[in-house]
Amino acid sequence: MQQGCRLCPRRCGADRAHGQLGVCRAPASPTLARAAAHFGEEPCISGTRGSGAVFFSGCSLGCVFCQNAAISRGEAGRTVSVPELRRIFERLCAQGVHNLNLVTPTHYAGVIAQALRMGPLPVPVVWNSSGYERVETLRALEGLVQVWMPDYKYALPELAGRCSGAPDYPETARAALREMYRQAGPFKLDENGLLCRGVLVRHLVLPGQVENSLLALEQLAGTLPPKHILLSLMAQYTPMPGSAAIPGLSRTVTQAEFDQVLLHMERLGFENGFYQDPSAAGEEMIPDFDLTGV
Repeated sequence: MQQGCRLCPRRCGADRAHGQLGVCRAPASPTLARAAAHFGEEPCISGTRGSGAVFFSGCSLGCVFCQNAAISRGEAGRTVSVPELRRIFERLCAQGVHNLNLVTPTHYAGVIAQALRMGPLPVPVVWNSSGYERVETLRALEGLVQVWMPDYKYALPELAGRCSGAPDYPETARAALREMYRQAGPFKLDENGLLCRGVLVRHLVLPGQVENSLLALEQLAGTLPPKHILLSLMAQYTPMPGSAAIPGLSRTVTQAEFDQVLLHMERLGFENGFYQDPSAAGEEMIPDFDLTGV
């Protein structure tokens, strides 16, 4: 029997049950930084009453430009038991949110599955991740997640290596996207325009990396049927302290860069989804990780 954690593609083998921290910098029990109605997602997720966002601490990808670095490095949050996690889920649902939005959940997939198996919830469950997933981990969640909301960050292995230490990201994420689509099928909106099932893929345009974005859209179109998924093209890149080490990432995305990517998206047949204006950049998009609701 294999020992240690192998939930994410890092397969670092950390003995988290005995206090060892792996690449994700997270203990075995779920650690949360915030659990509250969130209105910063796409309209089909946030709706009018908000998305029930549960922000988990730690991250298995660790991008240098992460806007949620306050929690993704595993340095903030409160650890809860599985029954406590389930009660948090139920409390959010009782507040009237449109869905249960699990943000950066991969390194807690096992315990999250335990909490979800305690009984059906009255709203769709959203798996909001970096896209850097093991297919085996996703298969263990089959039937528990209705909406998959992954990123597809990198088409270029070299860029993925520099920014996230994961040159295997493109092929690994595409395999994960195929598994998500296998489970969810074509996207479905309810009568209020809210996503109740399907795959919504996000791509963040990075400054000076138009080539990466154009190729990412081409790879995505070759991996999933463009007309059967939602695509969110994001322009909110905001320079963070860690991004200064990568040339070109110390500024926001220009309108010309974003327009070039947006035009390519339309050429490739992505008809359903959303896009931001570059004016969306800024730290006001970052939630307060103040243990609200935890």
